[in-house]
Amino acid sequence: MSESHSSQEQQPPERSSGESSLLKASGVTGSMTLISRVLGLARDVVIARVFGVGDGVDAFFVSNKIPNFMRRLFAEGAFNQAFVPVLSEYRSTKSLSDVQQLINAVAGSLGGFLLIFTFVAVVAAPLIAVPIAYGFTDEPDKFALLVEMLRITFPYLLLVSMTALCGSILNSYSRFAVPAVTPALLNVSLIVCSFFLVPYMRVPELALAWAVLIGGVAQLLFQLPFLARMRLMPVPKVGEYHEGVERIKKLMVPALFGVSVSQINLLFDTLIATMLVSGSVSWLYYSDRLMELPLGTFGIAIAIVVLPSLSRKHATSSLNDFSETLDWAFRLVVLIAIPSALALIVIAEPLLIALFHNDKFTATDVASSAGSLKAYAVGLIAFMSIKIFAPGYYARQNTSTPVKIGIVAMASNMLMNLVFFIGGLAHVGLALATSLAAFLNAGLLLRGLTADGVFKFQPGWGIFLLRVVLANALMVFFLVSFAGDWQDWLSWTMTDKIARLGILVVGAVFIYAAVLFAAGIRWRHIYR
Repeated sequence: MSESHSSQEQQPPERSSGESSLLKASGVTGSMTLISRVLGLARDVVIARVFGVGDGVDAFFVSNKIPNFMRRLFAEGAFNQAFVPVLSEYRSTKSLSDVQQLINAVAGSLGGFLLIFTFVAVVAAPLIAVPIAYGFTDEPDKFALLVEMLRITFPYLLLVSMTALCGSILNSYSRFAVPAVTPALLNVSLIVCSFFLVPYMRVPELALAWAVLIGGVAQLLFQLPFLARMRLMPVPKVGEYHEGVERIKKLMVPALFGVSVSQINLLFDTLIATMLVSGSVSWLYYSDRLMELPLGTFGIAIAIVVLPSLSRKHATSSLNDFSETLDWAFRLVVLIAIPSALALIVIAEPLLIALFHNDKFTATDVASSAGSLKAYAVGLIAFMSIKIFAPGYYARQNTSTPVKIGIVAMASNMLMNLVFFIGGLAHVGLALATSLAAFLNAGLLLRGLTADGVFKFQPGWGIFLLRVVLANALMVFFLVSFAGDWQDWLSWTMTDKIARLGILVVGAVFIYAAVLFAAGIRWRHIYR
């Protein structure tokens, strides 16, 4: 028996059921992600109640945005889009030894670069902070706090990037649960440090910055044993040429630019927000986090599962299966995104009151956050659609087209930001511009996929949309009828708020699902 064949037999066992059932895989990923998102919501509640809204919290949110911006460039975003298709190809056509060599070379190349980058960024933190938070520069204490926090949080980039490498490997081998639940550790760290580290800090909000660093270490250490069990533990190799790494680099260049488009938009939003009244950054943050609950739980879960599947189908030239998978993913997005968006719009204020309202998060903060939450919710279906349309390009190792589309969307977003800013829409205008630009991005991605012939709408879309519209109409009627005047919620006890919110959420889910079932939607319509 040849060495190659022997190594092939040592590959971690395939999970055919995970590949044959995308819905099951998405469900597992979504369930694990939901744990993280619920903990993220608990984290935001804790931060709002312990720290409230103010200069220190604004400084932390900005300091955390910068390494997270870089993370999207080097980790989950561009790196994942370039690495997964190449790893999937190696997994399908080469031996375990070849896969291990690729992983080691990638770990050395990515880790070495980010180690140097992180060191430079920590030293140059004051220079990095200026263009991102220019509005803070006229407040020396606030700006100094931002720089201090940035130096603490920036190493998170290196840690989370290596975590993303580990997660990409696990996802490629259909081990979706572990990477999906890993972010929960960061949320746990933030919650624990908010209670126990604050007394030891010169400035209370510094506890949040240290929590990010601690969480990054925990996330990386958590995934390593699972990779060791699969015999795919990354052992960084620096300085060695590897064909796979060179291919990943070539794919990453346009992908980096493409991902940076959306991230630059977010940073531009932050820059403008720092020029608005104190609290604007926090209002945008809290509304964005609530919008991220359905997006992160369902949209990203579907995207995580779809990319490896599409990559395999492209490698085997299964064009029909490729198109059917995209169609299935889009239907699932429509099924989830529309009711989620409508619910966030209708009960924005009650949701914010029940979760965050106290003497540090006032009725004014509720109203301000609700405005941006509704604006973000308008674009939820577009945000989710981008998550599943973009993999339709990345799976075919086409990273340039999404870049071109992203540039158009970025330019449009920035233009609308300025128009809405001048028009006096303040932070709500920033959120609305982001949503409208997302629709443009998603629409252009869809047009490209249909033009390339890799995506075709399957039969049954008309009746499917009719059923979804009917279910959403009845769900909204229930929410509007039962929610009442949000001002009344301000005087209720916490128990009453949570109880009423629970009834709203459970009732809305039940009515939506029941109407869909009554209208003829069955498990077979969404199972794949």
